[in-house]
This record gives sequence, C-alpha cells and structure tokens, in this order.
Amino acid sequence: MNAISHQIQLLRRPTGLPTLEDFALRDVPLPALQEGEVQVANQWLSVDPYMRGRMSEAKSYVPPFPLNGPLDGGAIGTVQASRHPDFKVGDKVSSMLGWRDAFVANAAQLTRLPDTTLPPQRFLGALGMPGMTAWAGLHKVAHLKAGETLLVSAASGAVGTMAVQLAKQAGARVIGSTGSADKVAYLKTLGADAVINYRETPDLDAELARLAPEGIHVYFENVGGAMLDAALNHLVVHGRIVLCGLIEQYNSNGQASGPRNLSQVIRKRILMQGLLVSDHWQHYGAFLAEAMPAFEAGTLQAEETVSEGLASMSQAFIGLFQGRNTGKMLVRLP
Repeated sequence: MNAISHQIQLLRRPTGLPTLEDFALRDVPLPALQEGEVQVANQWLSVDPYMRGRMSEAKSYVPPFPLNGPLDGGAIGTVQASRHPDFKVGDKVSSMLGWRDAFVANAAQLTRLPDTTLPPQRFLGALGMPGMTAWAGLHKVAHLKAGETLLVSAASGAVGTMAVQLAKQAGARVIGSTGSADKVAYLKTLGADAVINYRETPDLDAELARLAPEGIHVYFENVGGAMLDAALNHLVVHGRIVLCGLIEQYNSNGQASGPRNLSQVIRKRILMQGLLVSDHWQHYGAFLAEAMPAFEAGTLQAEETVSEGLASMSQAFIGLFQGRNTGKMLVRLP
C-alpha cells in the first residue's frame, strides 16, 4: 500500500502555451486513513483542455489551481484501503483527484464504476465527461433533429468524436473539421459525411458553401477563430451554436481573433448558447443508458491516445494544444 502520493503540482501560472517548467513532480506523504475515508491508487488519468483555464487567475466557473499544490482532474483508480462501508478493497472508482498516483479522500468524492466489461478508462472519455458533454450539447442545448446538418470543430477530439457519432445515430448529416489527413480518414470511419482538413483549406468559407449548400443547422463549437467566422456565414435562419470550447484562445497572449461577423446572429436570429456539462449532469444516467449498450454492441467507437507514467502527464497536457491526440488523451499509471 502506497505511503506516498506522487503528484504533479503547478509551480507558476503559464503565459501562452504551458511548458514543462510550469510543473513539478513531488512526493507527498499520504495521511492516515480516518473513519469514512478511502485510499485509492490511480491507474488512469484524464487530460482535458479545460484544465488550461484553471492554471490562470482569471475569474471563471471553477476556481484556479493553487500554486505549489496538486492539480486535479478526472481519474480512475482501485480502492487499496477503506474505512467506509460502501467501498471495499479492489473496487474500481472514479474521482476528480487526478494528476497523482494515490490519494486518501472522503467517500463522497468517489463514484463506483458501473458493472460492465468495457475498459474502465472509457469512463474518463466517451462514457465520462467528454461523451456526456457531446450528448448534452446535441440533445439538451441544440435539440438536434434528424435530417439537419451539423458542423463539428475539433471533431477528432474526445468531445468531437462522440458528437459526430451521436449525431449520426440521431439521423443528422455531419461535417467535421480537423487538422491532419489521418484524422480526416478516422472521422470518415466514424460515419462523418464530410471532413475538412482546416490546415489545408485556404478558404473555409468557400469549403462550407461547397459542403453545405443548403446551410448548417447546428454548429458544435470547440475552437473559435476562423471556423466560427465561416460557420456564422453558413448557418441557416434560426440556426444554433453550441459553444463548448474555444481552444484557439486558451493560450493566447493577446487579442482573441474574431468573430468579425456577429451581425449574422441578428440577421439570422441564431441562438448561441454556452455549454457547461455540469449544468446537465442530472441526465448522466440517461446518457449512460443510451451509450453503454451502444459501446458494448460496437455501434459506438472510442479512440484513445495514451501516455505512460505520471511523469508524462505535463507533456501529454501540452500535447493537447499541439494536436497530438485523436480521441481521448489519457495517462496510464503502472
């Protein structure tokens, strides 16, 4: 049983793209187990773009990470010791106590994984927060209908790949945007009707006109910038934008780019709504009831990009902003 927690801590607040020097790997003694507490050894750690916002002091919907303290994020682990009747040694649990290999926590901070043959790390990605984000954005915010055209930016990421597949299952026509030929090919295997390689598309506006001549009904936005400008030009009257993320701006040191054509929102009466998955978490059971059988039957797929060992966590996080992941970015611990 671990007596030490190896943790990634934040040394300083990054300026622009984070660097390895912004983080430190430190050893912290685990406290003695108290009544109602559980000790867990993590096996899988989630790497997510939203974590970048918590590394700054800007006011947001979650507090910033403290300096010289452990970062946190989604994790899957195994109970090593328990002083709570609801958890026993060997239970697989999820928590928000990632960026470390072991921890002691109150049982209220843990959720036992459902009984399934699916790999446990799936509950950090396609069956966890990213998958739930895609589901909530499509069904609770955009109210996507069969026969509509959906555009998804960052379509090869953890949220984007699920948005593509869930939209196809709902009967929509799906256009994805991504940044490499390999990712274009992968998205087509997921059922995307068309895919834009934005790095090789000099005129996004013209390409959307070609791919969606009758317009776009829903835009699932993960990026911002030029793609948002182009999408606004091609959304139909009463089109909807699910504003899930703006990854282009997360490491910006200066003025954020665009959108330069917000007048389209007025002219077309476009609905643009921000999405925080926590606002919809009461529907997580409904999402699992739909998605788990689909994964077990093989009608939904999940791609993972896996780094090995806690020491790789910081580099894996930086890699998110360099396009190094397809699907969910994860770190596996021994």
